[in-house]
Amino acid sequence: MLDMLTTAASEAIRFSGLGLSPSIDLGFFELKYYSLAYLAGIIFAYWHLSKMIKQPGAPMGQLHVDDLFFYCTLGVILGGRLGYATFYEPSLWTTFDPDSFISWRVLRLWDGGMSFHGGLVGVVVAIGWVSWRGGLPFLRVCDYISVNVGMGMMLGRLANFINGELWGRPVESDVPWAMVFPTGGEVARHPSQLYQAAGEGFLVLVVMLCLFWFTRARFRPGLMVGVFTVTIAAARFAVEFFRQPDAQLTEFAERTGLSMGQWLTIPMIVLGIALVIWALARRELASGKSGTTTRPVVKGAPPEIDTEAV
Repeated sequence: MLDMLTTAASEAIRFSGLGLSPSIDLGFFELKYYSLAYLAGIIFAYWHLSKMIKQPGAPMGQLHVDDLFFYCTLGVILGGRLGYATFYEPSLWTTFDPDSFISWRVLRLWDGGMSFHGGLVGVVVAIGWVSWRGGLPFLRVCDYISVNVGMGMMLGRLANFINGELWGRPVESDVPWAMVFPTGGEVARHPSQLYQAAGEGFLVLVVMLCLFWFTRARFRPGLMVGVFTVTIAAARFAVEFFRQPDAQLTEFAERTGLSMGQWLTIPMIVLGIALVIWALARRELASGKSGTTTRPVVKGAPPEIDTEAV
């Protein structure tokens, strides 16, 4: 086995030879690609959601989009960090760096460590808050938000690749695109960041854009967020077979047969399937051309449609 890995490493692509840098040097400041990925993903989501609500059947207005922009961004950052500390590195809760201005490691976001599942929970909480405060149908707001997540996921995973982090497991066969990463030892590995960018990002984005723009899925509350949940969770579950578990969770993965990421995606797959079945079993909402109901006028809200209780 060792000879095979050594041979594979000698024939693999050298990540260092790609000439990638984790940041853009502006002279007075280094702009990290990971930060740019977050920023670009959030800006895309705001821009595209603003276009989506101009279509018939929107459950919210522009003022609600503005609120979601702020609270979902907060949810991604706080949820992602707290989720990582809870599920992937619990020692962060009790570790302090006395030589730093901010000593509690949970708050040291620049040290790295964000969880997709934690960020997802943070976004759901943010949607719940905005929906409750604005009197919006929670499930339909989730439908609209889910369409925009794929772009941020794709850019984030590409940033992981540029940083040379979160690499994959050692290859066990002839994989032409296998790579040797500087921090991964002299071992040819799967570039699992690119697999995740394709599965959790590009695939999810294409599926959700097609659902919204080319079908009537938005008139079935819960359908789009259900499809999103199943698609992104299934993609994550599959790619985890090629991704190297975090060092502190390697023994856990070996003992249970699945990585922490896979265990956390199983409930998501079940929930997503349940949402899809539930949504398809219910009657489609009216398009707004007739049979509309009266509701209080909210500043910034779209034209009224028949949104039967969901």
